[in-house]
Amino acid sequence: MRVYNFSAGPATLPEEVLKKAGSELLCYGSSGQSVMEMSHRSKEYGEIISGCESLIREVMSVPDNYKVLFIQGGASMQFAMVPLNLMKNNKADFVITGQWATKAYQEAKLFIAANEVASSKDKTYSYIPDLDKSKFQPDADYFHICLNNTIFGTRFTQLPDTGDVPLVADVSSCILSEPLDVSKFGILYAGAQKNMGPAGVAVVIVREDLIRDFPSDSKVPTMLRYKTYADDNSMYNTPPTYTIYMVKLVLEWVKSKGGLSAMKEHNEKKAKILYDFLDSSKLFSATVVGNERSLMNVPFVTGNDELDKNFIKQAKEKGFINLGGHRSIGGMRASIYNAMPIEGVEKLVEFMKNFEANI
Repeated sequence: MRVYNFSAGPATLPEEVLKKAGSELLCYGSSGQSVMEMSHRSKEYGEIISGCESLIREVMSVPDNYKVLFIQGGASMQFAMVPLNLMKNNKADFVITGQWATKAYQEAKLFIAANEVASSKDKTYSYIPDLDKSKFQPDADYFHICLNNTIFGTRFTQLPDTGDVPLVADVSSCILSEPLDVSKFGILYAGAQKNMGPAGVAVVIVREDLIRDFPSDSKVPTMLRYKTYADDNSMYNTPPTYTIYMVKLVLEWVKSKGGLSAMKEHNEKKAKILYDFLDSSKLFSATVVGNERSLMNVPFVTGNDELDKNFIKQAKEKGFINLGGHRSIGGMRASIYNAMPIEGVEKLVEFMKNFEANI
């Protein structure tokens, strides 16, 4: 029996995708081999990776002057790659809205002067801070945000106006969840394991003018240069072949369901069901209020640590797994990515109502 998996990542995948991957596990098409066994230089695999890129471009409406790159190391490696590739004036601006934004900020400080424009740490990152444009550096190399905050459950509903400074966003936990105007960004990056596929690859969408040439005496490692991936179609070395294949299947599924507009409608329905219950409950409460609530990650608490633990235990016994909050804050968190069916959220709410009625 499949459970309802509310993990923040690696996360639930569409059942149709898993069945398709299962049917092709031993033999992909007429190749006589699994994708996991294929040479990445083969014709068959070349069609898979180019097809995945084409689908990203189509589904996300990626402009022609952007490159789509497949890079190992997860989103965390992008915390270093972004400053290493964009540094000219050796300074950048950061909005600190949670753990991942903080890690990006701290990693950048290894290479450049990182400026904290605003932070919501004072209230445990439960809101998106107002931004004072007078604190923006007009000569910054880039301006970094985490668009959706997986741990604390907030999201940017309005992008900062950074002028000529490239806006860079970590979109790991919200990519493919709703339409996004790629042209507003210099770089978008995302670990696949939340809403795109299994762990193993980060998708980086970078504007071509930001892909720099490096001098022969550069100390930036070859594998940390965007140009290395752009020049060789992400195949300078062996890419994470099977993960990219799985991302392609997920993109095919998204397209078959009506694309990102349909995903947004689907996700808004799920989030409304859960938030409406939390707002009416006498036991459970959401930790984020207002219109900055994430559609993907919903943290909530009872106000009693022992009761939280008991709820998580009973939920697991009923087939609702991975509802524990991040280890840094505790409580509960329901991650309701694209692949979580509305039925899963409805049944979770039904269980929560019963739990509340019986304590």
